[in-house]
Amino acid sequence: MKKAKWEQLMIVDHPLTKHKLTIMRDTQTGPKEFRELLYEMTLLIAYEATYQLKTHEVSIETPICRMTGEKIEDKDVTIVPILRAGLGMFEGVLTLLPNASVGYVGLYRDHDTHLPIEYYCKIPTVQEKDVFILDPMLATGHSASKAVDVIKQSGATGERIFFLSIISAPEGIDELVANHPDIKIFTASLDERLNERDYIVPGLGDAGDRLYKTP
Repeated sequence: MKKAKWEQLMIVDHPLTKHKLTIMRDTQTGPKEFRELLYEMTLLIAYEATYQLKTHEVSIETPICRMTGEKIEDKDVTIVPILRAGLGMFEGVLTLLPNASVGYVGLYRDHDTHLPIEYYCKIPTVQEKDVFILDPMLATGHSASKAVDVIKQSGATGERIFFLSIISAPEGIDELVANHPDIKIFTASLDERLNERDYIVPGLGDAGDRLYKTP
């Protein structure tokens, strides 16, 4: 994992993430394999992001002796995928944190203004919890910023909010950091730029379309 120019951003540039991401980018990769790779990529990114979680001591009995171990209280974690593409990352985080609560934020991008429009929101109690917001693509940063707005308005503090993506554009990082400098961002790749249609270059296309094979 390496740091970028933004102190809030951590890039998970493990050989496995590079390998799997290359396959995901390939136009020859079909939806079944794409979904499987997205799940695996999420596991790798979430592994790094969960390093930030606190543990508490517990007393246990091993087959040899009694000892003090450490545990994460994953009931104090909330997972919030941004619909619809974020659903492809949801199971990966839940595999690692099976007792986490789950919320959903539904956003779509207006084709003319490119700004996010909220159409669904269901957030459990997030006060004093760690919140993982999931979206494979951090492009313009508008949807990401809107989702963080929603989470903060629900009671979460920025220091305990983690945004997880697979690919990010510099423009998206700038936007998200400008609006929410207190959160942490984890991604597998910082790509070159956005094109005139606000797609990430080189990117992998529309993650939602590739997940669910829609045009």
